[in-house]
Amino acid sequence: MRFDMDYISFFVIQVDGEEGQGGKRLKHYQTMDADDYEASELQPFLHGEFPKIVKRKAELHPKAEQVPTKIGRFTVEPGYDLDSNPNYNLFARLRVAETIDEFAAEAEAMAQAYMDASAIRGGALFVARLRLPELFDEPFIFVLKCDFEQKIARITDERSLLHKVEMAINAKNMKSIMYPHMPEPGMLEVRELKIHQSSHARYFEDFLRHVEYEKSVPELMNEQVLGFVQQYVDEIYVGDDEEKARQWEEIELWACSEKRELQEKWDREQVLEATSVMVEQKPDIEMKLKIGGMTVRAMLADFGDKLHIAKLGDRYVVVLEGDALQFDRGISPVELLAPEPIESLVKRMIQREREEQLAGEPVYAGAGAAEY
Repeated sequence: MRFDMDYISFFVIQVDGEEGQGGKRLKHYQTMDADDYEASELQPFLHGEFPKIVKRKAELHPKAEQVPTKIGRFTVEPGYDLDSNPNYNLFARLRVAETIDEFAAEAEAMAQAYMDASAIRGGALFVARLRLPELFDEPFIFVLKCDFEQKIARITDERSLLHKVEMAINAKNMKSIMYPHMPEPGMLEVRELKIHQSSHARYFEDFLRHVEYEKSVPELMNEQVLGFVQQYVDEIYVGDDEEKARQWEEIELWACSEKRELQEKWDREQVLEATSVMVEQKPDIEMKLKIGGMTVRAMLADFGDKLHIAKLGDRYVVVLEGDALQFDRGISPVELLAPEPIESLVKRMIQREREEQLAGEPVYAGAGAAEY
């Protein structure tokens, strides 16, 4: 994929003390056109990063709540155009700048906006306008941030050995913004941009305050399940507002818990009805649960078909079924097993439970904590 540089501005951010807690200073080092960029040391340092940024995949509804690459959408009030969004205007002005001086001024406005974020780290900030001539005539804006590296030294001669390097940067953990978003080659979404940063960081969300991000699949699932539960509580406790409030308080505590135990409130048919609605909307929803010290990972669509949950006395039992069994790495004796009929297994489990009860031993209750 060919990338043609129009302009690129290079800034250095210096922060005193902890992240964003001390003084912050921004220095504009240089703005270059295509010729200057090609002859500079920035070209070999940066140019291999642009294809990575473009090819990096992101989903509107990510499968996890914290993901490094996200799609953001400029927020616009009903009846208003995109140019009513101040964040959009930062990018739009960079795209239409006609001279290197105009671009430098708009790039500095972008950098100053980044400086207003509540928690930023020192490093190098690049604002670039590039074209992909094989696909579009329109330009793309890239905002790249490299943090300063700590304890960097250059090998010198036999006597001094090492020379301390101030303000060292590398491209390994580079943060990036690409606008407009290109979901597929040849397709542009001018209302969207793509950001990439470490999954725990929120620098760009703080910087781009007028950009919204769609909810992740776990968040959507949580909302939908709580909607099912709300409907169930309303139907069961008609007219009993006090009990309804108590039930809903219990549900909210359960929903907010990191380790959620099996509630044992709905029968199998009710659960299948709710899961079928969710699977119809998104067939690839995953489900994870833990039983004892074991973890089971499956698709939500497998419940009731290939994954079954039952009880044997006070114990939980998870039954998995499939056409084949495969083992990963490291040969174990289990791979030599000739499986017994399931009827024999169930009979043996029941017999073991009876023996434990007769012996007066406590029966272990394995908690089936589900993580969606």
